[in-house]
Amino acid sequence: MKQFYKNIFEFVILKLIKPISYLRPLFVFFIIGLLITTVSRLFLLLYFQDRVMDTPNYWMIFPIGLRLDIITFSYISFLPLILLSIFPEKYFLYLRKFLIFYFGFFLLTIFFMEMATPSFITQFDTRPNRLFIEYLIYPREVIGTILKGYLLAMILAIVVLIVVLFLFIRFSSKLFIMHSVSYKTRLILFPFFAFLLVLGARSSLTSKRPINASNAVFSEDQLTNNLGLNSFYTVASAAYSLKNETNASKLYGNMSPEEALLRVKKYIPANETDFSTKELPTLHPVMSANEKGRQYNVVIFLQESLGAEYVGCLGGLPLTPEFDKLTKEGLLFTNLYCTGTRSARGIEAVISGFLPSPSESVLKLGNSQSGFYTIAQSFKDNGYETSFIYGGMSNFDNMASFFNGNGIDEILDQEDFSEKATGYRGIWGFSDDFLVEKANEYFKGLKDKPFFSLMFSTSNHDPFEFPDGCIELYEKPKNTVNNAIKFADFAIGKFFDLAKKEEYYNNTIFIVIADHNTRTKGKNLVPIPKFHIPALIIGPGIEKGDVYSKLCSQIDIPPTLLSLAGIQTQTPMVGRNLMQLSSETPGRAIMQFHDINAFRLENQVVILQPNTVPLQFEMVNNQEMKATKLNLELANDALAHVILANYLYSFRKYKNKN
Repeated sequence: MKQFYKNIFEFVILKLIKPISYLRPLFVFFIIGLLITTVSRLFLLLYFQDRVMDTPNYWMIFPIGLRLDIITFSYISFLPLILLSIFPEKYFLYLRKFLIFYFGFFLLTIFFMEMATPSFITQFDTRPNRLFIEYLIYPREVIGTILKGYLLAMILAIVVLIVVLFLFIRFSSKLFIMHSVSYKTRLILFPFFAFLLVLGARSSLTSKRPINASNAVFSEDQLTNNLGLNSFYTVASAAYSLKNETNASKLYGNMSPEEALLRVKKYIPANETDFSTKELPTLHPVMSANEKGRQYNVVIFLQESLGAEYVGCLGGLPLTPEFDKLTKEGLLFTNLYCTGTRSARGIEAVISGFLPSPSESVLKLGNSQSGFYTIAQSFKDNGYETSFIYGGMSNFDNMASFFNGNGIDEILDQEDFSEKATGYRGIWGFSDDFLVEKANEYFKGLKDKPFFSLMFSTSNHDPFEFPDGCIELYEKPKNTVNNAIKFADFAIGKFFDLAKKEEYYNNTIFIVIADHNTRTKGKNLVPIPKFHIPALIIGPGIEKGDVYSKLCSQIDIPPTLLSLAGIQTQTPMVGRNLMQLSSETPGRAIMQFHDINAFRLENQVVILQPNTVPLQFEMVNNQEMKATKLNLELANDALAHVILANYLYSFRKYKNKN
């Protein structure tokens, strides 16, 4: 029997462990790194236990954290794996010195970031993020603040770091040993371990996109969710996102924030005295349109890629019989334009009313992951239950992370629907008919609680998958954009059929609106007709069969909804409450097409392109653009909207007063 165990031991050592012993430095790095982040996460749990342990399933921070840690360490390990696999053995001594420095740098950085995390959370209620990077630019101010408020913590941190550095230098030569393995064996094993690191970095074989910070969202408490991350990851992600945060002045022209503010205010229907704070320069009142003083639920049903060209009642293809029928029950917007060409832009506009900027949508940027204004926050402040309901994965476009930090209490996505789900599930998630069933069930369960919800459809998205037998196909083959839109329309009709049977229906303002059009392209600098989208509001106080034909923008929708819901509050939104807008006020729409911006005032359009002079066009029949003489005042107004968006975001001035 002893010989049997000896043979097994020798087999494991000689056949399994010895051939991969050259990777010992990489394995040691993973073990030490996981030890640092896991112990830190446990410490943070205990340090903030009064907050965290009140969160249901708070223990989820550990499996989620392990997943995000593996992602982080897998990215760091790519270069060492390549070097360990291809370097000739005679140069191993030099490689070993490099790896000790390489892994030492990252381990000490990870350790330092975790050391800094408790104080940062205490100050900002989140893990180190872009603010951490920004503060490095101002060392004098930061050091002064630390010396005054965190002197003891800083001394302790310095002592601990010195001790850790000493121990690392003392024992690194013993930890990061490289064993001799043949060059042939290393090359043969390289594809296998490279695959493992790719898998570790993506953390999924089935998902179309790598796992990101949104996958750490499992609760309604932002801090608890943040503990599932690690601080090296959050700072690295913030640093990476900086490349998308372009300086608008460098692209489109210089203008002071003060001038930009004055110009934008001209388009906001408010008196100068209504802007009561310099700290939040666009903050002003939104007045309730409900004279009875009653507050209503609000449901936004955001439609993926539903352009006006596909909507029958707007002169498009006959693909929307249900939507067309519903227009007899509410207010149809016939001259509404989206702000961009991606879902993130549409969500940004309808949930926060934020102007499109040269950067990526605020959904993805570090400065807006908490404390950024959304109408969800206004509803929440007024006692509403707030939710986001989506048939796909809510980590797409970083939606879950953005919503979790900005007023959305409940996030329901395909993971919540998966258990015993019988609905059709495609690449992008559950189909729209299943989504509306789940949303209706959720709304019923809220009973007498007021609620705000954003529903987001998925079916009208390439590859245009939807269940058989629901609609009569418009064309063949089945999976085309026209058939998918017809199915999306079917789901809209089904949602209202279900809702009308429930008590909440008569106390709810509904809006069906598109995020953008599909395949936005055209011969013009900005294909403005492709930005034309439908919107329909149904609910108490809405005149049935009414039409709103004035030119307007997606950013006008959120202040309008707040007013219709009976919410009287202050917001920083520069969009207009269309229900109380004077008929004499010119219509306005703002559009972004890649890095080109269009500012439209009635039929006049100013086009801003990077590093060139503005151009102006006249819209003919809402379809053709005819070049005309540039109106310098209008061009400056257009520039002001771009500059102000950049300013409000960069200096965190787009938020609630409280």
